[in-house]
Amino acid sequence: TSNSLSEGVVAEVKEPCSLPMLSVDMENKENGSVGVKNSMENGRPPDPADWAVMDVVNYFRTAGFEEQASAFQEQEIDGKSLLLMTRNDVLTGLQLKLGPALKIYEYHVKPLQTKHLKNSSS
Repeated sequence: TSNSLSEGVVAEVKEPCSLPMLSVDMENKENGSVGVKNSMENGRPPDPADWAVMDVVNYFRTAGFEEQASAFQEQEIDGKSLLLMTRNDVLTGLQLKLGPALKIYEYHVKPLQTKHLKNSSS
């Protein structure tokens, strides 16, 4: 069944804006805390720039990239590093398989960067 679960996650991921809600739902079922998600999204600070390395790792685990998440840990990618990553960094710098790397960049890294830029410029 784990295979069909990861496929479901990938299908959800195609629409970047549905993702934060997806991860909030998954987290809330586990620990039952609903009220915290405003100040701390899934136990992570809402602004990716404030994430520690483990926040980044957990973000990608929650998004269904179990295997790839450890690469962010090995390379010590924290939130600030994540926001600075280029497409090339994600595709080549983490030694990930190309397929997952493309999804990670397009559906996660890029939307986080875009959202962060909007928030910090206003």
